Amino acid sequence: MAALAVAGVLYPALVYAGRAAVPPLAFVAVALALIGGRIAVCSSPAARVWRRPLAAAAVLIGLLAALDGALAAKAYPVVLSLGTAAAFGASLLRPPSLVESFARLQEPDLPPEGQAYCRTVTAVWTVWLVLNAAVAGALALWGSDEAWALWTGVVAYVVMGALFGGEVLVRRAVRRRHAGA
Repeated sequence: MAALAVAGVLYPALVYAGRAAVPPLAFVAVALALIGGRIAVCSSPAARVWRRPLAAAAVLIGLLAALDGALAAKAYPVVLSLGTAAAFGASLLRPPSLVESFARLQEPDLPPEGQAYCRTVTAVWTVWLVLNAAVAGALALWGSDEAWALWTGVVAYVVMGALFGGEVLVRRAVRRRHAGA
C-alpha cells in the first residue's frame, strides 16, 4: 500500500518530466494500474467503501483516454480526488462518517459530540477534495503543464498536510474544552 501511495504522489512529476518522451497512453496505463492496485488492496470490509469510487475513476480515465490521451494522462489526480470526495460525501449521507469510522478504531465509544465533530471534519475534507479536483481539472484543461504539475504534485499535498495538521490541533483544543466542561 505504501508503494502505491508513493507512486501516486510521484505520478504528476513523472507525467511532467516524461511528457515529451513518453506517449500519453503509457501514463494512462500507469494511472489505471495504480487504481487497480488500490482496488486490489481494498479487500477488508472496512476498505470496501473505496472500491466503487476507484472503479468509477478507472472508467472515467478509460473513457477520457478514448477521447484525448494527453488529457487522460492528467486526469489521475482529478478522478482520485473526486472518488475520495464521493466516498467521504456518501458517508455523510449514510453514517457513520468516514472520519468517525477512523476515529472509532482508537476510540470505540465515541461520544455524540465526537461524532458531530467527525461529521464536520468529513465535510471539510469532502469540500477540499472537490475543490482540489476542480482546480486540477481546470489546470489540466486550460493551464500549463507546469501549473498542473505544481498544483497536483506539490500545492495540493501542502494544503492536505495543513488541513491534517490543523485538524490535529483543533481536535486537541476541542478535547481539552470538553474535558474541562
